[in-house]
Amino acid sequence: MRDIKKIHIIGSVASGKTTLARKLSNEWELPYYELDNVVWERHQTGDIRRTEEERAEYLKQVACSEGWIVEGVHNEWWVEDSFRHADVIIFLDTNYSVRTYRIIKRFILQKLRLEKAHYTPTFRIFLKMFKWNKYFEENGKPHFFQEYQEFQDKVIKVNTVRELRDHLYSP
Repeated sequence: MRDIKKIHIIGSVASGKTTLARKLSNEWELPYYELDNVVWERHQTGDIRRTEEERAEYLKQVACSEGWIVEGVHNEWWVEDSFRHADVIIFLDTNYSVRTYRIIKRFILQKLRLEKAHYTPTFRIFLKMFKWNKYFEENGKPHFFQEYQEFQDKVIKVNTVRELRDHLYSP
């Protein structure tokens, strides 16, 4: 499956999207983009939220480029170009309890400054991550599979990265 040049990775908070994107980016020499950095324009003085139209335009430029990996939780209308142009859409359906554990672990590591974040790891954001995790499970996941049925032939739904390896590297 080395002819894959455009990969969209979707999943909940703490499902392993960024880790997988970095790994595939290094292995396959493709640039990767975090949808959070499409939503937010990053500045030293603070982040500015892009409008949905600005996000769509930014992502459209990425999607029309030669090769890429896009990862994020988002599946609103402005992400559709990425789904459309993707050669494969990897849906990381990591177990809910595993994601919960990772949220806790991430927060501790960020507070200890052992893991970097694009945001200040406050207790408020920590609690929001549990809310986002539950929201994705109950709403985001069903929405993706209902709203984007036309792209389902290129979806690989996996629970673990090991399971994904079997899909990507099997003969």
